[in-house]
Amino acid sequence: MKCTVLTIGQRLPDWAQEACDDYLKRFPPDWKVEVKAVKAEPREGKPVPAIMQAEAARMEAALPKGTRRVILDERGSRLTSVQLAERTEAWERDGRDVALVIGGADGIDPAFKQTADEAIRLSDMTLPHAMARVMLLEQLYRAWSLRHNHPYHRA
Repeated sequence: MKCTVLTIGQRLPDWAQEACDDYLKRFPPDWKVEVKAVKAEPREGKPVPAIMQAEAARMEAALPKGTRRVILDERGSRLTSVQLAERTEAWERDGRDVALVIGGADGIDPAFKQTADEAIRLSDMTLPHAMARVMLLEQLYRAWSLRHNHPYHRA
């Protein structure tokens, strides 16, 4: 399974980049996980809907056709780590590549949300972008470890 974490914004603080790099190195070759960051829309004097639409166009262009779209949204399904592991197994059986989408500072354009196959949440709390990226990669690694009886996850 190829899994892409698609994000808005390019530069992470050093601590977050180090954590992301660490988790990305842990995945085995059969779980191809990558982070693809697209440019955030400049904000100067633009209305929020226009910013969100421009970012959605960049995300759309970055996703190959046929990719399962899973958006991270505060109104998405609340999953435990075990449930996420089960969900990744279902995604793998589906046979399509998966993109997990983290929106920009203003969220994800409503029209882009409509194209999603599903929505999940990382937390009931709002997280900084860098923390969300690290948490998502950690949870994907935890899902892999649960499915493969790796000792990383301790119940």
